[in-house]
Amino acid sequence: MDGQDRVVTIIGRNLWEKGNDAGGEMSPPPPPPPPRAVICVGDVHGYISKLESLWANLQSALPPDAFATALVVFLGDYCDRGPSTREVIDFLLALPSRHPAQRHAFLCGNHDLAFAAFVGALPPPPDGTPFSSTWGEYIQNEENEGWYRGPGHEGMHCQGRRWGGIMKEKRNPKRGSSYMGSIYDARPTFESYGVAHGSPDLVKAVPEEHKKFLRDLVWIHEEENVPIDTNEGQIICKLIAVHAGLERSIDLNEQFRILRTKDTKISKVAMLSGRQDVWNIPKDLPGKQTIVVSGHHGKLHIDGLRFIIDEGGGYADRPIAAIVFPSKELIRSTEGTSSQNRSRYHQE
Repeated sequence: MDGQDRVVTIIGRNLWEKGNDAGGEMSPPPPPPPPRAVICVGDVHGYISKLESLWANLQSALPPDAFATALVVFLGDYCDRGPSTREVIDFLLALPSRHPAQRHAFLCGNHDLAFAAFVGALPPPPDGTPFSSTWGEYIQNEENEGWYRGPGHEGMHCQGRRWGGIMKEKRNPKRGSSYMGSIYDARPTFESYGVAHGSPDLVKAVPEEHKKFLRDLVWIHEEENVPIDTNEGQIICKLIAVHAGLERSIDLNEQFRILRTKDTKISKVAMLSGRQDVWNIPKDLPGKQTIVVSGHHGKLHIDGLRFIIDEGGGYADRPIAAIVFPSKELIRSTEGTSSQNRSRYHQE
C-alpha cells in the first residue's frame, strides 16, 4: 500500500468511525439549498402607493425564506409621471436595511439618466469628453422640446437639458395625454422635491443620498445560474437585465462595453431608450441560454426567454408588475387599480 492509498483508507475509516459513533451508518450529505428566487420589478415612475402595494403582494405570494433571500432587480425608471419620485427613492434606499438577506440591483432607465444629468449626478464620460459634446446629434429638437437653458446648462448632458425643458406642443399623441412639462413628463419629479418644473433649485433640493443613488445606478445586471421553469422542465440560464434591451444593430461587445462602463459620452443610449431594435434577444448572443429582462416598453411581453415587464408604463390606472423566477409568476400592485395581483405565465 503506497502513502496515498493509506491516506485515503485512514480518512475513510475515520469517517466510518464517526458515523458509527453517532449510532449508525453515515448520513447522506444534506441536499443543496434551493436556488435563490429572482424578482424583476417593472417601471415605478413615481407611484409610491403602487410600489408599496406590489411589495406587500410579493411578500404575501412568496414563501417567507424565498422572499427574505431573493435577488430583487429593479428595471429602472423610478421618476417622472407619478407624483412621488422622492418617496419612491426613499423606499428603495431603505430596502437593504429592511431586508438585509436580500440582494438588490437598481438599473438605470432613460428617465433616471436624464434626472441624474440635470442634478449633476451623472458619472462623467470615461474618456473625459465634456457633456456638451452630446448636444449635436439632437440639436435640431432643441426648439420644439424647449431644452433647459438656465444656470448650469452649459455643462449638462443633452438628456438633462431635454428632461428640464418645456415642450412647445402640449399634447403627446403617443400617450393620448398632455406632456407634464418636458418630453420626459418630469414636472411631477420637480414638484415631489418642492420646486417648480425646470427650476435650477432642484439641484439643491435633491438630497445627496438621492444623488448618490442616481450616480450608482447600473446600466446592466448580469446574473449566472438562474433557474427558470419551462414546458420541458427547469433549465439554468444566465440572466441579463437592461432597461430597454439589447440592440440588434450594435456590436454586442461594444454594447457590453457601453453598459458596463456607463459611457455617458453617448447622446442617447439605445439599450436604455430604444424601441423596436431592442425588442428581441440578439441571435448572436454567445454562451449558454440567456434570459433577457427589460422594462421601458409600457407593456407585458413574454416570448421564450425574452421578458418585457412594464405593465404600468407610467399610467395612473395601470399596475406595476414583477416577475418571479424560476416560476415565471407575475405579481402586480393592486393599490388604485382593478388588476389581479398574481398570475402564472404559461408558454404556449
